[in-house]
Amino acid sequence: MLFEFLNPPFMQRALIAAVLVGITAPAIGIYLVQRRQALMGDGIGHIAMTGVGLGFLLSTSPVWMATAVAVAGAVTMELIRWYGHTRGDLALAMLFYGGMAGGVMLINLSDTGSNANLTSYLFGSLSTVSDSDVIAISVLAAFVVLVTVGLRRQLFAVSQDEEFARVCGLPVRVLNLLVAVTAAVTVTVAMRVVGLLLVSALMVVPVAAAQQITKSFKVTFVLSVVIGTAVTLTGTVTSYYQDVPPGATIVLLAIAVFVALTVLAAPLARGRARASGTKGAECTLEVPPARRGADDVHV
Repeated sequence: MLFEFLNPPFMQRALIAAVLVGITAPAIGIYLVQRRQALMGDGIGHIAMTGVGLGFLLSTSPVWMATAVAVAGAVTMELIRWYGHTRGDLALAMLFYGGMAGGVMLINLSDTGSNANLTSYLFGSLSTVSDSDVIAISVLAAFVVLVTVGLRRQLFAVSQDEEFARVCGLPVRVLNLLVAVTAAVTVTVAMRVVGLLLVSALMVVPVAAAQQITKSFKVTFVLSVVIGTAVTLTGTVTSYYQDVPPGATIVLLAIAVFVALTVLAAPLARGRARASGTKGAECTLEVPPARRGADDVHV
């Protein structure tokens, strides 16, 4: 049957989670790309492992515990970025590696911890998404969408030029903290489907793919969310039928989309260049696709 994958309850839960992940990861990822912090999600994923381990050790929800620890870690990362100066990179490295090591240790110390549990959080697992996970993911995803869409003008301004945003009267540090916290929440939203080690790719690759053929921030935002949703749904269904890891499948599909759009962008760029060349030898300065969108934002 064509839609057989919709029958198992665990797949229904997994597909709901996949849609929410496909929306939220690129939605916050576009701001991280603009800020040149594409690997921030990877660092937060390492820290969130300690939260997962604490959840198992204390017999509480690993998702909510991971959210709390990831948010605390993201705030710490921002504070290090502000005040760390020359030793900041070393402090961040210890924070990331310590978070991962702490999570592995706590999971092994817990009564319910096992290698299977660890693998499901590192790389994602369809069968382990529970009803309580879906509720937690839905609440957290609503927060991410509210922030990334409701404050898109302010977040874009801060991501483009902090000094300009500060001159315009925006609370730059508060907005930077909000981006960090929202990224941390997104990591915990995505860990049940994509896994903590691969979530950063889903934040970045759909955005990078959309930038190949778009010119404005608004269009890039929408297209990256469409790509993210498409690859998470396709990867989840493929994982069900082929019995392959969902996280790896989703990320590979996202990279395939990036490659396809990169190949498509080359002839489109040549066509635009020829079209503009027929209008005269006028010299203009254009903003690269990754930095466009100022026309969409008015502070």
